[in-house]
Amino acid sequence: MRNFQHMDEIAWNEQIKQGTTADQDSGTLDTSKDPVPYTVQRIEFWNSFANEIDKWAGRRENYQRPLRHIYQTLVPPGMRVLELGCSQGDLLASLQPAYGVGVDFSTEMVARARRRYPEHHFVQADAHSVDLRERFDYIVCADLVNDLWDVQRVFEAVARHSHSETRLIVNAYSRVWELPRKAAEFAGIVKSQLPQNWLTASDIEDLLFLAGFETLRTFQEILLPIGVPVLSNFANRFLVKLPPFRWFALANFVVARPRPAAKRAVEPIVTVVVPARNEAGNVPEIFARVPEMGAGTDLIFVEGNSSDNTYAAIEAEIAKTARPRVRLLKQPGKGKGDAVRTGFDAAEGDILMILDADLTVPPEDLPRFYEAWLAGADFVNGVRLVYPMEEKAMRFFNMLGNKFFSLVFTWLLGQSIKDTLCGTKVLSKKHYQMIAANRDYFGDIDPFGDFDLLFGAAKYNLKIAGLPVRYRQRVYGTTNIQRWKHGVLLLRMAAKAMFKLKFV
Repeated sequence: MRNFQHMDEIAWNEQIKQGTTADQDSGTLDTSKDPVPYTVQRIEFWNSFANEIDKWAGRRENYQRPLRHIYQTLVPPGMRVLELGCSQGDLLASLQPAYGVGVDFSTEMVARARRRYPEHHFVQADAHSVDLRERFDYIVCADLVNDLWDVQRVFEAVARHSHSETRLIVNAYSRVWELPRKAAEFAGIVKSQLPQNWLTASDIEDLLFLAGFETLRTFQEILLPIGVPVLSNFANRFLVKLPPFRWFALANFVVARPRPAAKRAVEPIVTVVVPARNEAGNVPEIFARVPEMGAGTDLIFVEGNSSDNTYAAIEAEIAKTARPRVRLLKQPGKGKGDAVRTGFDAAEGDILMILDADLTVPPEDLPRFYEAWLAGADFVNGVRLVYPMEEKAMRFFNMLGNKFFSLVFTWLLGQSIKDTLCGTKVLSKKHYQMIAANRDYFGDIDPFGDFDLLFGAAKYNLKIAGLPVRYRQRVYGTTNIQRWKHGVLLLRMAAKAMFKLKFV
């Protein structure tokens, strides 16, 4: 890394030197038509600003502190992180990467970053053409696009440093702050900037699309970037998430990923986990109807201390089945969530699925979930509320509750969630392990097993896709859902999620 870094800086400095000489020979500095003079002018600006940055530190911190906090909620620690336009490295270091690389075209900023954070790597290079010949889990462009000559070209450089699971996070000043910013500069409250690009969130989304990225979510942050005790925190944590206040936010955020290609290069093993409590009558049907998928289906039953003979029924079917992969586990704790985690932790497959043992979602639909994952969804969530369902499949108040919570969780999670309690969900083992490793962030709040996964998928910017299914009524046993008791529990979980995902 060090040798490559040194060679990169020699080439970069020579390019800038030639650009400066050519500009002096012409006797003009027309930065509107030529990217080299434009870049030289900005390097000089940021080099100068680096030498007086401490003078502005207090005022800048009123904006930089909440910005770091927002990024910390989006990027889990221990990742490979690249920041383009890293300045003096404060944001990159705050993300606690296992391997962190910062790129900036300012010699002075890079020098400061290396002194401040010697444990990370800092490269002097232009974001338009940088090529580090390595790939990262997260790539950050914080307040960078405002200052670029060619935003699409930088996004194309980002693509060179991305793998299929990379997440790109971009934030940029909102256009509604253009005049307030100029007024603050005129008053000497903030440092005067060179002319900026003022891109809307939709502008950024379009440029990402042209560079081969898919937008996962957009949102607004930071309403009051000045230090007013109590009020600043209240405005930046709560008001900015609510209309009409969010329309006046300073920062637009866009989270994106490389547009997915088909995932069929190697067919994965699929693990289907079946939490089973008092479902003895459904066991033979499950064995008969769960299909083989991918390179094979690993079927795991997690029996939940039933009062009927569910455990014995599963043992009997295992004894006579021709399935090559089937296991029976005894649930150590209580609740479906504990059963799902027990099964997932024991899974050998690359793709993890949940199938409710009540068979209200037909096992024959599981290949459709598998195909949706192959098509590019990171997290496939069953949706029971699109197609007409059988007459006794769901009680009226349960239906109303599901529709209500779908609206609540769509707002909370920033992606469309049409059904919160459909038991059939699919994700990769790798993504499950990432969610499980950071489960302490939400705490033990989910006895159902659905929201633990949904919350984690939203926090770590997985692409959530709803898959409509035709919901059937039970033919054996009774539901374990208690309408009013569990409804109150869902409200408590929603409130907890509000302070962990929305009002952070």
